[in-house]
Amino acid sequence: MTTKKKQLRLGAFLPDAGHHVAAWRHPETQADGGLNIQHYTHLAQTSERGKFDMVFLADGLAVWDRGQGKEAFSRSAQFSVHFEPLTLLSALSVVTERIGLVATASTTYEEPFHLARKFASLDYLSGGRAGWNVVTSSAEAIAKNFSQEKHLEHALRYERATEFLEVVTKLWDSWEDDALIRDKTSGIYFHPEKLHIPNHKGKNFSVRGPLNVARPIQGYPVIVQAGSSEAGQELAARTAEVIFTAQQTLAEAQEFYARVKGRLAKYGRSPEHLKIMPGVFPVIGSTEKEAKDKYQQLQDLIHPSVGLGLLSSLIGGHDLTKYSLDGPLPDLPDTNGGKSRLQLIKDLAQRENLTIRQLYLWIAGARGHRTILGTPEQIADQLEDWFVNNGADGFNIMPPWLPGGLDEFVEFVIPELQRRGIFRTEYEGQTLRENLDLPRPVNQFSKVASPELASAAI
Repeated sequence: MTTKKKQLRLGAFLPDAGHHVAAWRHPETQADGGLNIQHYTHLAQTSERGKFDMVFLADGLAVWDRGQGKEAFSRSAQFSVHFEPLTLLSALSVVTERIGLVATASTTYEEPFHLARKFASLDYLSGGRAGWNVVTSSAEAIAKNFSQEKHLEHALRYERATEFLEVVTKLWDSWEDDALIRDKTSGIYFHPEKLHIPNHKGKNFSVRGPLNVARPIQGYPVIVQAGSSEAGQELAARTAEVIFTAQQTLAEAQEFYARVKGRLAKYGRSPEHLKIMPGVFPVIGSTEKEAKDKYQQLQDLIHPSVGLGLLSSLIGGHDLTKYSLDGPLPDLPDTNGGKSRLQLIKDLAQRENLTIRQLYLWIAGARGHRTILGTPEQIADQLEDWFVNNGADGFNIMPPWLPGGLDEFVEFVIPELQRRGIFRTEYEGQTLRENLDLPRPVNQFSKVASPELASAAI
């Protein structure tokens, strides 16, 4: 009896023109990609042709001016003007068939009922391919777009997120899977005993329900999480099924992998039911030199004010304009923004003794994620190394520019991974859960779940 090799998972992380901060200036990039549906149709269909598990759309609820002034802002296109992701994924659901559709939505600035309804609708529109990337948001600028003067404190954001997820899953479970019978002869539209009113009352939310969309095809859309702070890891261990994360070395990746998977048992979860997928920024060439030349072509397009603005945004909004670009990164206090990325960048600057200029050049492509330059075989070697040595269950691929960076990965790297027997040649199922080998959640209010929850729900 032969045992099939464990298969790695791949996400295609697709921001408008690409991940490099100067990608929009690349001669082969779709500069208006953020608002071009034909562009995104090509990207989604190319990703599906490559048998990716999912396409992933990040999102922000403010324009990323990064506090660097109008001159610098006018040169920056990345994440500034783009489609609302759930709207875009709804459109892409009708031009794709198997690939998962994952969007970011914030627990700090959304409401549980509204969000539960949108993702349940996407799951139906796509035939069971929706996924939600749960974020608490980190940019102070967002607060002012939602009638608030200050961003919620980090610990309170995660407290709210935990309850938010509890409410959303209750809403998705409002209807049991077979509640809606629509029997024209008897005149019964649904079984009344299979409708559950969540009637949630907590510290942050009071939501009666039920949801006015039936239970999603997947039970729940796949839950993705991207925070790597202590609070983020705990939330992921409790609720997430996929983690997008950032590590630079195999040792760091193995430590994170073991630490997060080790938290699952206390929540009664199996390690196989959480997929850890670090971000990877691959630059591919027919030779290593060609790959390095392609990377340098992008680096040469960075305007210093754009690079400095990007670095400032990733370190919590600290203003670096008063420091010399060729001097060291100053000692920076903690902020109310993202914790894990600030620490990663501070550690890197100290470990490699980088100047501010060297640091912004280093993060200009992958923003703290891992950069790999080389031939398709060299790229595959490095992905396989992390995969087989418990550093990752898969990777969130971050093409440097689009569509070319994605086209090259699908044309050259995917076949190499398939040749090694570690990546699929065909999709295993119809839904995102089936393709990720994740279980379908049991309705928490049904009799086969918890009798206590079922009785409390009415």
